[in-house]
Amino acid sequence: MSDAQTRPLGAQISHMLKDRGVEVIFGIPGVHNQEMYRGIEEAGLTHVLARHEQGAGFMADGYARATGKPGMAYVITGPGLCNIMTPMGQAYSDSVPVLVISSCLDETAARKGQLHQMKDQRAAAETVCDWSFEARTADAAYQLIDRALVEFDTSRARSKHIQVPIAVLGSDAAAAPEKGTLDHTPQAAQFGQMDRIEALLNAAERPVFVLGGGAGPNAAIPGILRKAGALVVTTYAGRGAVDAADEHCLGACLARPGSAQVFAQADLVLAIGTELAEVDLWRPELGHDCPMVRVDIDASVLAETRAGDVAVHARAQMFFDDLSRRLEAWPQDKPFLWDTDTVAAQVASFRGQVQAERPGLVEVCDALRAAVPADTMIYSDMTQIAYVAQEVWDMDRPGHWHHPTGFGTLGYATPAAIGGAIGRPGLPTMAIIGDYGFHYTMQELGVAVELGLPLPIILWDNGKLGEIEDSMTRAQIAPNAVIAHNPDFCKLAEAFGALSAAPQSLESLRGALDKAFKADRPTLIYLTPKITG
Repeated sequence: MSDAQTRPLGAQISHMLKDRGVEVIFGIPGVHNQEMYRGIEEAGLTHVLARHEQGAGFMADGYARATGKPGMAYVITGPGLCNIMTPMGQAYSDSVPVLVISSCLDETAARKGQLHQMKDQRAAAETVCDWSFEARTADAAYQLIDRALVEFDTSRARSKHIQVPIAVLGSDAAAAPEKGTLDHTPQAAQFGQMDRIEALLNAAERPVFVLGGGAGPNAAIPGILRKAGALVVTTYAGRGAVDAADEHCLGACLARPGSAQVFAQADLVLAIGTELAEVDLWRPELGHDCPMVRVDIDASVLAETRAGDVAVHARAQMFFDDLSRRLEAWPQDKPFLWDTDTVAAQVASFRGQVQAERPGLVEVCDALRAAVPADTMIYSDMTQIAYVAQEVWDMDRPGHWHHPTGFGTLGYATPAAIGGAIGRPGLPTMAIIGDYGFHYTMQELGVAVELGLPLPIILWDNGKLGEIEDSMTRAQIAPNAVIAHNPDFCKLAEAFGALSAAPQSLESLRGALDKAFKADRPTLIYLTPKITG
């Protein structure tokens, strides 16, 4: 057996990750990546055995969102990597630090018909992540791992992939170099830019802040809004960055067509930590005809600025801290020229539109919101109840609602919530998923049972692909292939060893949730449109 300084590379990688602060690995072992498992226990890492590589990837994603640490996954060559590519794509689009390490075949050009063989595994992975490289030596593996971890800390976090040939994983290697010290100061805005932004704010009568997922938390935000006399709108991911009850807040209404009319009245827009992507707006343009200040850590986002705009390459926290110091020197708050009664009426109007579009779901969301404990972290899926919740569920803190926004994957919520619960032991975590999405990753319920996670899983069963049916109807297409046979979900959950509940009223829903958060295992809470008030 090798001595303490020389081990098979697969074991050394686990020791290196532990030294770099990694605590949890999600994955599934196989013959092709078993060398990666040689050192897991010795290194002191916790391994969570997923039931499918897609589940492992979503768990890593959920863990990363909950903790701010990188989510790590080990998978095998070929199908294992292909199965985790969907979570990799989701993490890429939603700026989540996920690192997937896989094995790969030693030779693919001269040898055919091998187990798990692909034409170009690395290239396939690169289509859904930031980068994908093959490490053919121990030194290359160590350098790539450190590169990924440093990039997670210093630039926009996005999924990455490293593959190591099977023979290299099994070869003896010296230990990874000791961890260096990263003296990284997040990007701060240029003084000249800040002078100009302060002047623009001083001159503006109707400024609007748009806060995305990269904006919060920052305690300076409310004070900035008052000093600047600004209205604030959030993206779905930005909810909680400011109190929704604040008279300056219009809520997460970007997707409402009427919000374009609000922006048309603005004389300055400041978009902080948001791409203003299609999935934020659901229209080609924001609707403004005034200068815009864009603040983002991703330079590609800043490339979209127009003539007269100000692009600031900085982290939102640095920007807010600097802006707050500058505005504190102002002798008084600027008047809020956005009429508060009009703002309140607009918020009520948007809520009414949501109620009219999807009757009954707003009331269910209100009941759920009233029943969850403070500090609950929520993971939702591609389902109508989540679409409604994103518009009407006001969060009391940022970074506590996670949705597969960009890539839009079904089956995300259950395994991601498992990863989140692992990352926040003792704190409340909840999943919200639809009946169809639950089918995609239902097997991961076994992981939550195995780990004894007190995880409520809200399963909304409307018996169909409701959003697709509605879209087909609007397009004057006869709804086709939108109804599938469902099992008895409660019995299915119990077969896994989970608890289940099927409250028939919103009042009984509160009791079911209270029990679920206190249970010693996950609880599937089954809801249908027949639930009464």
